[in-house]
Amino acid sequence: MTGVCGCCGALRPRYKRLVDNIFPEDPEDGLVKANMEKLTFYALSAPEKLDRIGAYLSERLSRDVARHRYGYVCIAMEALDQLLMACHCQSINLFVESFLKMVRKLLESDKPSLQILGTNSFVKFANIEEDTPSYHRSYDFFVSRFSEMCHSSYEDPDIRTKIRMAGIKGLQGVVRKTVNDELQANIWDPQHMDKIVPSLLFNLQSGERTESRSPSPLQASEKEKESPVELTERCFRELLGRAAYGNIKNAITPVLMHLDNHSLWEGKTFAVRCFKIIMYSIQSQHSHLVIQQLLGHLDANSKNSATVRAGIVEVLLEAAAIAASGSVGPTVLEVFNTLLRQLRLSVDYELTGSYDGSTNIGTKIIKAHEERQLQEAVIRTIGSFANTLPTYQRSEVMLFIMGKIPVPGVHLALPSTGSGPEGTRMIQVMLLKSLVQVTAGFQTTNMLTALPSSFLEPLLSFSLTEDPEVRLLVLQILLSLIDRHDNRPKFSNISIISDISVLKLKVDKCSRQDNLFMKKHGQQLYRHIYLGCKEQSSGRQHYETLFALLGLLSVELANEEVVVDLIRLALALQDLALSTDEALPVYNRCAVHALAAAYLNLICQLTTVPAFCQHIHEVIEVRQKESPFLLPEDVFIDHPKLPSSLEKVEGDVLFLQSKITEVLGGSGYNTERLATPYVPQYTDEDRLSKRKSIGETISVQVEVESRNSPEKEERTPAEEITFETLKNAIVDSVGMEEQERERRRQVVEKFQKAPFEEIAAHCGARATLLQSKLNQIFEITIRPPPSPSGTISSGYGQTQSRSVPIYEMKFPDLCVY
Repeated sequence: MTGVCGCCGALRPRYKRLVDNIFPEDPEDGLVKANMEKLTFYALSAPEKLDRIGAYLSERLSRDVARHRYGYVCIAMEALDQLLMACHCQSINLFVESFLKMVRKLLESDKPSLQILGTNSFVKFANIEEDTPSYHRSYDFFVSRFSEMCHSSYEDPDIRTKIRMAGIKGLQGVVRKTVNDELQANIWDPQHMDKIVPSLLFNLQSGERTESRSPSPLQASEKEKESPVELTERCFRELLGRAAYGNIKNAITPVLMHLDNHSLWEGKTFAVRCFKIIMYSIQSQHSHLVIQQLLGHLDANSKNSATVRAGIVEVLLEAAAIAASGSVGPTVLEVFNTLLRQLRLSVDYELTGSYDGSTNIGTKIIKAHEERQLQEAVIRTIGSFANTLPTYQRSEVMLFIMGKIPVPGVHLALPSTGSGPEGTRMIQVMLLKSLVQVTAGFQTTNMLTALPSSFLEPLLSFSLTEDPEVRLLVLQILLSLIDRHDNRPKFSNISIISDISVLKLKVDKCSRQDNLFMKKHGQQLYRHIYLGCKEQSSGRQHYETLFALLGLLSVELANEEVVVDLIRLALALQDLALSTDEALPVYNRCAVHALAAAYLNLICQLTTVPAFCQHIHEVIEVRQKESPFLLPEDVFIDHPKLPSSLEKVEGDVLFLQSKITEVLGGSGYNTERLATPYVPQYTDEDRLSKRKSIGETISVQVEVESRNSPEKEERTPAEEITFETLKNAIVDSVGMEEQERERRRQVVEKFQKAPFEEIAAHCGARATLLQSKLNQIFEITIRPPPSPSGTISSGYGQTQSRSVPIYEMKFPDLCVY
């Protein structure tokens, strides 16, 4: 029998004998290296046998696992690893199938050591670049199993950490093996990403909790190298770095879902950390895709709690700061549109007290302070986005936001909601705060193109509103726009400075564009400064900001003509403070006096005319002795020392226009212009800025139309406009208000309810009327020429001049040449 057995053993295939010889009698002795070399040489010289070697090794390993002979299991895996590393031939695919089958067997085991062993082998395999692609290999099991290992809850913490780290390494291996192989199953499919990404985030999150117990300094370096958090972050970065344009969405969506499901937006820190990793890991040209997904997620959570929305906005803020290369994408305005919409919704939620505008018992309770925090976060984010944009795009954003601000009496750009007038006011404040953020640090060489009339004019109209907060925000925006040399901080406090050289102001020569800008908008700016000082609700901050605006105009945009106008404006402010007609409180009058004194002290030193400086300093010295309450040091303090009334402000404490005109005239300044007192021109803008409702503006427009209508013309003859009629139009007749309101209502109703044909006929009649009026005007203005045209007789025997066209006239020969 022994001979028969020996004979059978000798007849076994050679590859089996070589495989058997690598296993020692005692598994603790490890792999027989000499025999392993023989097996490797045989596999290289006969590559067609490789798949059979793999199948036989797999068979032995399965048997050893079933018999719990784990020593032999380790030897078999070591042999497989060595064969895999050595053999890169075309027939390796079948060998890999046997290899993956054995790895799968180990991963299915309950023993952590076998799971880790199988993972390590898989990672070695993942690092091999195969010469030939595989059409039928599937990694679904490995993605699921490694993800499950990442969530291990093994009792022993050390073993649990090892299993989780093995799972992370396994996922990293799957990604490396599949991401660059177009023939493999697409690892970026949602079915895979929904397992891989949450597994990595789970370990990142759990690592944050354990990091609070920091290791000792001696152990820190080793711990960090083997920390699951470090390994997870490296794997996550590698995954994102390999993502192409079309795969970004599938990689980011599971992140958003994970943060939603585990309520991680509220804490902000983990969500911010995740997206910092994402933004720094993906290719920079894909940054805008992440931002777009965050914006979409913000919209999807519009009715979620304020803390969740605030968390998403904070993440957007960080993402925008990282995407500072200008990769906000092609939909720049859509970014701001979404943020402004969230701002509007937050204001509505705060004022109505519910997410759906109703007061049902089942609705969520709105916390006003949380909504305020959200609003501040949105405003900061708008500023952060704007700072990533080039100048021309920032100008577009400024115009875009300005178009969204509801202007009382002109239009309501945003849809009306149940929040009412208070909501409109709050939206004005929020959007102007957003503009403050957008214009911060805004610098441009050509102010005419960067700040067109379509932006400046509506902005300046807000400086005339009754709300002091709105006026202050407008002034802050103007300061940001005009300050191009960082001079603004030097004008933060109003004070009398004897030598302004200590301020180290940066003054450049005015460019041609600056001169054109001031010619176009200078008078508007002066007028709004004057009217801002005239407001009774103006406080210390308003006057300090107005002083800064005057100072910046002087150093940034002033030529000789502008300097003259600014001096006239300062003297007009002094006259305003002296006037008793305006009924300004004592504080405001003292504040305007102090503002004018501080500014004249500044401008006289900028003009460097000694006689001008001497006059200003003399007046200031008299005030310091006799009337300190007319100087900024006694007015712009926490507890100003003011008199009960300002009846005797005269004599040497006042700046004299005649004296200033005289001394500046000697230095070549325009004396005629200096001697002319500054008077602001009132326009329709003043009426509209104080108007509270849209109805009044519509009625004014309709009234103008109705006065030109044919019916009106038939009823009333042409009205002669005299001084008396203008005076009566200005005087507010209270008794006629009801009658006038009813008439306006009827006209509006007519245009709303009348059929189209009637309105069309009405407009046609107006056109005919206009033509007839033009004909009358032409008849009056065209005078008959001299004798060549002749005269004609009318039917009543009177001679009437006839106008002859130029081509019919007969001229003497001497006149033709």
